[in-house]
Amino acid sequence: MSERELVGLGALAVLLVLLLLRLPVAVAMLVTGIGGSWVLSLLVPFLRFEPYLKQFKTLFWNTVASYDLSVVPLFVLMGYLASHGGLARDLFAGIQALVGHRRGGVAMAAIGACAGFGAVCGSSLATASTMGRVALPELARLGYHPRLSTGTLAAGGTLGILIPPSVPLVIYAIVVEASILEMFQAAIVPGLLAVVFFLAVIALAVRRDPALAPPAAPMEPAERRLALLKLLPVLLLFGAIILGLGMGLFTPTPAAGVGVCLILLYGLLLRTLGLGGIGRLEIGRAVLDTAVTSSMIYFILFAAEVLKGFFARTGLPTAIAGWAATSGLDPWLVLSAMLVLLIVLGCFLESLSMIVVVLPFFWPVLVELNGGEDVVAAAAAYGLGNEELKVWFGILALVVVELGLVTPPVGLNLFIIGSLAPNVPMRETVRGVLPFLASEGVRILLLLAFPLLTLGLPRLLGR
Repeated sequence: MSERELVGLGALAVLLVLLLLRLPVAVAMLVTGIGGSWVLSLLVPFLRFEPYLKQFKTLFWNTVASYDLSVVPLFVLMGYLASHGGLARDLFAGIQALVGHRRGGVAMAAIGACAGFGAVCGSSLATASTMGRVALPELARLGYHPRLSTGTLAAGGTLGILIPPSVPLVIYAIVVEASILEMFQAAIVPGLLAVVFFLAVIALAVRRDPALAPPAAPMEPAERRLALLKLLPVLLLFGAIILGLGMGLFTPTPAAGVGVCLILLYGLLLRTLGLGGIGRLEIGRAVLDTAVTSSMIYFILFAAEVLKGFFARTGLPTAIAGWAATSGLDPWLVLSAMLVLLIVLGCFLESLSMIVVVLPFFWPVLVELNGGEDVVAAAAAYGLGNEELKVWFGILALVVVELGLVTPPVGLNLFIIGSLAPNVPMRETVRGVLPFLASEGVRILLLLAFPLLTLGLPRLLGR
């Protein structure tokens, strides 16, 4: 191993230590990238430090001034408007009116509402937080067992990362230069599979132990009609965005712009958002939250470019990919090891951070194991060309990342739900989420065994 590669390996170890010490991921990447480049310039004279620093004059602008990235603040704003405008509450109440009469129906409604809210939010942590505030009080009022309530909301929150539109999907597509639209199309079937499996988990749990959910109380007819009336525009909004993206009727950025306008119109009509009083305050909060979140995302992407530039100078990603290609390791074994590592890292890191930190190392290795840059599907190790491999691996990666969010003992969603239900012991939440983890394991095996579940819709719509 060369001197440059040893510096890169040492910097990678430093980066992991900084992340485990809970240093903000963007700061950790900047410290590692700049500090590592300085050390590299001392050991390898022709890799001067000054030219590396001069690129910063334009690097930030070149990183964020991208049309593809313009979709990010729009999707973020759409999620915050939906949250501040009471859309999550109406969504939960409407689905509860549809299925709440079943035993366990309110917990099922929470899963449906998480899926719907994830379609405009695009963040698992935000979905878990918002839907936890909406659904946990109702589940407690109706007498649902705390284990089922908290487990359902922790697992349901993970749907925000995959069901399109999803910010992590956008960032992944940009990092590996994949089509954002194809990534959204590929995520639809795996996302719906997760919803179906979660609903099946609840149905089986309450059938096995009826004490987890009390008998359903009938909803008053007037209350039911009102809930369904409010649900209709929400379903039309979600359906328009998801189906429009899935069918290729419009590209992500216009879809996000239309989504923002429709949610704002929805809030204005129901007077949860407005130009005066509390409504104006909610719009202001949504805009401010969007600015903060979007700035954080752009800062992480900028720091990732700094780090990527450093590692490119060390040659470490290329060396790792070359080693993997000549090591004789089974490509499926390497892929499995990558997915397990993503699950472990998902316990500590948010999905966006993992994408920008880990993928620059994983993707070149997968390309080499698959047969190189110019491989055709028939000769590829994974039976897919590199373009389809990008899509398939991206969905698998995000599925296992979301699994890490609810994997004990440090899954982030567990702590979010725990903070919203302080009277529920963490061990109860963990027990409640274990059946959902089992269903996620089944889904991952299905997606690995049958790539068509992921690639079928993009292939069909791309004809």
